[in-house]
Amino acid sequence: MAGTLLVLLALLGGSQVLKAKNFSHWKGEQQMYKLDIGWPKAPEYFTGQTFCVAVDSLHGLVYVGQRGDNVPKVLVFSEEGYFLHSWNDTVEMPHGIFVWNTATGSSVWLTDVGTGKYGHTVKQYSPLGKLLQVLGTPGNAGSSLIPLQFDQPADIFVEETGEIYVVDGDGGMNNRLLKLSDDYKELWLTGTNGSGIGQFKIPHSVTVDAFGRVWVADRGNKRIQVFDKVTGEWLGSWNGCFSEDGPYSVRFTADYKYLIVAQLNINRLAILAAPPVGSIGDCAIVHSVQLADETKPHLVDVDMRSGAVYVAEIGAQQVQKYVPLS
Repeated sequence: MAGTLLVLLALLGGSQVLKAKNFSHWKGEQQMYKLDIGWPKAPEYFTGQTFCVAVDSLHGLVYVGQRGDNVPKVLVFSEEGYFLHSWNDTVEMPHGIFVWNTATGSSVWLTDVGTGKYGHTVKQYSPLGKLLQVLGTPGNAGSSLIPLQFDQPADIFVEETGEIYVVDGDGGMNNRLLKLSDDYKELWLTGTNGSGIGQFKIPHSVTVDAFGRVWVADRGNKRIQVFDKVTGEWLGSWNGCFSEDGPYSVRFTADYKYLIVAQLNINRLAILAAPPVGSIGDCAIVHSVQLADETKPHLVDVDMRSGAVYVAEIGAQQVQKYVPLS
């Protein structure tokens, strides 16, 4: 029931206690998710800071990006929680990750914010970790489009058509949202550093809804901004729900009725009502999951088939799975 305080023993290390306080901001709203305490089966495979997670709903796989010295940078689990394999080549400091499925196969896109020879790039890999494509100039931070250069690109979203949305960057010189064609040509670019309409201070996550709108977690400005996916035109922003902490992630539920937002500094997942076609309107938090202190949820992803929500937590150094109750 909403308002229930759940105290859960984490599997990681067998000793850490995590508290999940689930409550609703809307009268009569029931608890929407429960923690799957059996996922993953072997949490000892989390050996670094878990920054990002991506779900391959078609093949039942979950990819986790982690950082640290002498640790595998990408871990692959089954949706049931079994560890399958890992890979590490040409990955320095993963920040965002996304699985792209097509009629002919699947691939994994990853943003790398490292400062070494592989950093400042957006890269495409096969499911087994073979490097397929590199966008950006490896090892060089920049704001150029010819050649394409990023500075700490934070997140990526790829549509079924192959069109790509990148938010760039995570604290570097760039504060921009870029759309690329399926052959990696610029379609439109918006954003500069600032707090005005269409400006950003650390654009941290990006997603696209079913109605042609691009949603960006404008972390430093404590708001979400929305753009037309065809033209890049600014459509509106949500400022009222993030006074305590800026949004770190934006991902829609499988039915596109809700937006899942991680707030790292207050250890919270906020579930917001997503507006249908038309006006963006004002934001409304319909449910929240309060995590334990120092959990630090960073980025999330949603299984668009089962509706499960996966949360990458850099403080707890784990990924947790929440399953819908209805």
